Formats: sequence, structure tokens, C-alpha cells
Amino acid sequence: MKSVTYQLQDKSKIDVSRRNFLKYSAVAGVGLFSSSGILFSSGCAVNPVTGVNQLMMVSEQTEISIDKRQAPHQFSADYGVVQDSVLNGYISEIGRAIAIRTHRPSMPYSFRCVNATYINAYAFPGGSIAVTRGILLKLKNEAELAALIGHELGHVNARHSAQQMSKGTISSMLVGSIAAVVGSRNSQLGQLAQQIGMVGQGVFLATYSRDNEREADSLGNQYMVNAGYSTYGFVGLMELLNSMSKGHNASAEMLFATHPMGSERYQTAIQMAQTKYIQSKSLPLNKERYMDRTASLRAKESLITALQNGETALGNKKYNDAEQLFNNALKVGPRDYTANIMMAKCMLVKNDYSRALKYAKEGASIYPTEGQAYHVAGFASMKLKQYENALNYFSKYEQLLPGNAGTTFFKGYALEGMNRNQEAALQYQEYLRQVQEGEYAQYAYKRLQEWGYI
Repeated sequence: MKSVTYQLQDKSKIDVSRRNFLKYSAVAGVGLFSSSGILFSSGCAVNPVTGVNQLMMVSEQTEISIDKRQAPHQFSADYGVVQDSVLNGYISEIGRAIAIRTHRPSMPYSFRCVNATYINAYAFPGGSIAVTRGILLKLKNEAELAALIGHELGHVNARHSAQQMSKGTISSMLVGSIAAVVGSRNSQLGQLAQQIGMVGQGVFLATYSRDNEREADSLGNQYMVNAGYSTYGFVGLMELLNSMSKGHNASAEMLFATHPMGSERYQTAIQMAQTKYIQSKSLPLNKERYMDRTASLRAKESLITALQNGETALGNKKYNDAEQLFNNALKVGPRDYTANIMMAKCMLVKNDYSRALKYAKEGASIYPTEGQAYHVAGFASMKLKQYENALNYFSKYEQLLPGNAGTTFFKGYALEGMNRNQEAALQYQEYLRQVQEGEYAQYAYKRLQEWGYI
């Protein structure tokens, strides 16, 4: 089949044939970050924890590059870093005190609390570590926080994500564009994330094996004790996780999907406290310090609980219940960014685009440097056929958080709505360079055909 090239107004070219389109589709699932310049190489490397040679196709620099590319999108999916300098400073202080005692102290570690209300903590392979507001409310003292951070540092130091990538078991990390993996472990929220072209919760997070968890426990316990905390902080954390794993806490679903829990982990922590780390029994738990530094967060517990319940209702398609719960949260914290964006998403699901836009704009005014509000506002504006506003919102999002192919598609759609088809064609072409499957890819390809560019 012959490919036809057309000259566009800005001197860019579109050169896409149906054969090439299908060829791109065939290789879409194995694009090893070629579009971002991140490459994989085969060979052996010394495990920094065990000192043993192992097959490792991922270099340390690649781990850091993946981290830089993906972590910002996950943090935004989790409603950004909390706007609380005291709390963030505290998390970072604890994290850095532990990180210098790990096997990889020179990694570019960073520590933060994100606005998400579900219960979890996670680490990216280059050392970006986040804890959610939801899990901080469950901890009782600083030693438990140190145990939580130590565990995540264990994953980074043992290179668990790199091991899984080398074995080809983290498919989401091997995709050239984040738009190809916009799902969520909550199917309803995943569908919404896909519809609005954004990353779903937990989409880039590694799913660890039970052996990974045991090794991260062992390392985390060691790191936090070496940093001057009682091992009973680790016991407390394992007791909490063991208790939650036996219940039906929807807010902890992702935690146990990514970090499998078994009672043997709790029993091992008790055993280590009575043997290997018995001398640490007199070391501090720092309960009062923890309560003091997290006081501002704990003051919002009723708001966060309402958001957790609202998100569960939304995932269960109980939209009116979700709306009421989000309303309850907004009554407690009208200037809470997460509450406004969750309500905006609820309105999107209910096809109430005017109210969705209202709450998204409020979220943007509360947290102007966080991207998600602009993307939601852009989508709502697009549905209202306010195409110029939509284009402005998507462009603002792209300035803050580049690299989302979904934004490229919607910019094209907004330009098309403004009858700027040549500019729209450029956006659709760029989208198809990154994504070749799905409804939006089919739409973009069809438009390029209809306009004579293919």
C-alpha cells in the first residue's frame, strides 16, 4: 500500500500508511522506552545487598531514568504532594536518616506524603518514595513510620523492580507511553482514568512477590534499627498490616495488591525482636514526636474518612452515595484539593460537566502547580464544547506534567472542535506515534484518513 505525504501549515509532515499503522500496533506492547531514550542492556551485575552476581538487564541509570519519567505521573494521580511543609519536611527527615544507612546510600532518594487517601506506601526504582495520607493516619509512632520507609528502601536497595523488569514481569514499565497503561485496580476508576486520558492509581507500581516482601522486611528492619529506632516499631507496623489484611478495608486494597501480606511476616518480626534485635528494645518509638508532627493531618481524619468511603462508593457505581460523601468532606475541608478533584470526577461520571468544571477549577485555584485539576477541567470543557478553554487547560497540564499521550489526543480533539484541522492533524499524528490501540487511536487514524493525510 502506498503511503501519501502531505505538507502541513507549520512545515511538519504526516506520513502514515495503513500498513505502517498496523506494524506499529504489532510492536506497541514491546516498546522498551524507545520514545524516551531509555534503553535496556543485558548482562550481570552485583546485587548491592547480597554481593552476588545476577542477571540484570537494567542499569542503575535506567532505574533512575524510569523513576524520573514515571514517578511524577503517579504522584499526580495521587493528587500531588501535600501542601504541608512541616509534614513533608518530617517525612523527608526520617527518610534521609535511614537512607544513609542503606546498601545504596548514593541513590537520589526523595521522600514525600501524597494527598491520596487510600492506605499505601510505594517506591520507584530510582529512590522516589511516597506515603499516603491514608496510611499515616494508621501509624501510631515514628518508629512505625521508620519501619514503613525502611521497608520501601529495602525494595530499592534489593533492586526488586529492576529484577522484575529483567525477567519481563513488569509489563507496565515496558511501555513507551504512559497513555497505554491508564488503568486502575479499581475497575470503575480505571475506566474513568482511561476516558479522561490520565494515569490510574497504582498503574506504575511494582507488584512484589512474597519473597520480595520478606527481603524488604528484613532490610527495612535492619535499616530502621541502625537509624536508632526500636524494632518494636517494625513489629507494630507488621501487626497493623496483618490486622488490615484479615479485614475487608477497600482503602487498603492496593496496598495488599502490590505488597502481599501473610501472618508469617508478623511472626518473623516478633521473632527478630526477641532474638537478633533484642538489644534495640530500649531504643525510642517517639510516639509524642509523631503525634506532634502529624497533628495537622490527624485534624483532617473525618474528611479523609469521608473521601475514602466516597471513593469506594464511586468504584461500586453508587454515584449518588459518592456525591453525598464527597459533599460531607467538602463541608469539613472546602479547600481540600483532593476533595474537589474527587467531586469533579464524580460529576464527570454523572455527566454533569458544568459542575465537574466548577470543582476542577476550584482545585486548580487551591493547588495551581499540580496538574490533575487542569486535565479534568480540560475534559469537562471539551464535553461542554468549550474547545478553546479545553485547549488552554490541556496545554497548562502539559507544561506542568509532560509526557502524557492522552493530553496530546485531547489537544487534537479541541483543535478539531475549533476547526483548526491542520493543527489537530499534527496532534493526532503525534498521538499515533505513541499509542496504536484503543478507541482514541482508531478515532485519530480515521480523522487523518478523512482529511486526506493518509
